[in-house]
Amino acid sequence: MNRILFYMEMRRNAWSLILWSTVIGVLIFFTMSFFGSVLHYQQQIAAMVALVPAMAIKMRGFSNISDIFSILGFYTANNLIYMMLLGSIFSIVLSSNILLKEEYGKTAEYLMSRPITRREIFTTKLALAFLNIILLNILATLIGFIAIMVYKKGTFNLQPFLVISLYTLLLNLLFGALGLFISVTMKRAKPVTSFCVGLVLVLYFLYTISRMSGVDGTFGYLSPFKWVNSNVLSPSYGVEFSRIAAFVGMTALLLLVSGLIYRRKDILT
Repeated sequence: MNRILFYMEMRRNAWSLILWSTVIGVLIFFTMSFFGSVLHYQQQIAAMVALVPAMAIKMRGFSNISDIFSILGFYTANNLIYMMLLGSIFSIVLSSNILLKEEYGKTAEYLMSRPITRREIFTTKLALAFLNIILLNILATLIGFIAIMVYKKGTFNLQPFLVISLYTLLLNLLFGALGLFISVTMKRAKPVTSFCVGLVLVLYFLYTISRMSGVDGTFGYLSPFKWVNSNVLSPSYGVEFSRIAAFVGMTALLLLVSGLIYRRKDILT
């Protein structure tokens, strides 16, 4: 890894990290501020939701409507939108452009003229991308924990919170690896932000459809969102080796293939 390039890229991407962290943090804290009102109007909300089809409730992220009357269930249902979806968009957009911008920005030739190898370029930008993703997740987790402690009523089990936060981090890292893979397989150097955002939304939609009642949700495992176990209120909830292995294995495979392709890719034309 090249330290000079790393610090340059860190400064270049600092504003983006700050902006995304602020937006996601504000959304999480703002949403959690409604938990007190949800508890206060619990009976009225339950009566209204009884009129809503179960399919719509599951598509929203609730396994059972009673989940929203638990601080952890309420947090998790909204975290699926804020950290899993927005965090994944941040991850894939950052990683997909961190290598490609040298090509479509016509700075690759200058970079290659310096005493730095392709391996150093790839590992440095990979480290920077993953560091940003990890920092975003740490900040969001801290904000989520603070919000829970501020608005909770009664007891709070920390372990499921940490587990769902781990799954979220692994999901974001996987999308980061996918972004790198997309960038190195592009034959023409051009921004791929729109494509990457669209891909995340399609995969999330696929996951959402797989949760519908009466639908065989097996196809949903084509989407990494399905690999996350969000049933935090289950007594047996915890870290599952098969899910961790799926995330780590796929991320490692994408990074390995991306590195091999980048070493042979013509990035100067």
